[in-house]
Order: sequence, then structure tokens, then C-alpha cells
Amino acid sequence: MKEFSYIIKDEIGLHARPAGKLSALAKEWQSEVIIEKGGKEVNASRLMMLMSLGIKNGDEVRVVVTGEDEEEALDAIKRFFEETL
Repeated sequence: MKEFSYIIKDEIGLHARPAGKLSALAKEWQSEVIIEKGGKEVNASRLMMLMSLGIKNGDEVRVVVTGEDEEEALDAIKRFFEETL
């Protein structure tokens, strides 16, 4: 299990376009990618569940990656957050 925390910097937060890209990215890996905000956890590959978190600018999220390719998946997801959100 690998994890990191991130504070959302995008003015709009995790809106439809980046949420769709994040969901697609999470599906590329065998590992499970979980996004947690305010005690609620969802699988990042499930777009509607991801959107249900209502992640806004300034929110802190925790990303947990578990599985056989977790290191590579975590690096890719972390890069996505830093470049996009």
C-alpha cells in the first residue's frame, strides 16, 4: 500500500473533465486506487463515485494505491494531481 495527500489547487476543484481523466488513468493499472475526502472513500476508477466526493479548491484528499503495480500507479496519479489539480 502506497499513499499521499494533496491539497487541490485548481480553482474549480475536481470537475468533470479532470475527474474523467483521473478515472481513466486509474483504470490503466491493476492496482486499486482509492480517493478519500472527509472520511469518505471511493474507487477512483468509478467516475460517478469520484464526482460524488464534491472535491473543491483547497480540499485535502488522500490517495491510497494497493496492488502489484502500486509504485508505478502512485507515481502516475501523483504526477496527474500535480500537473492538473
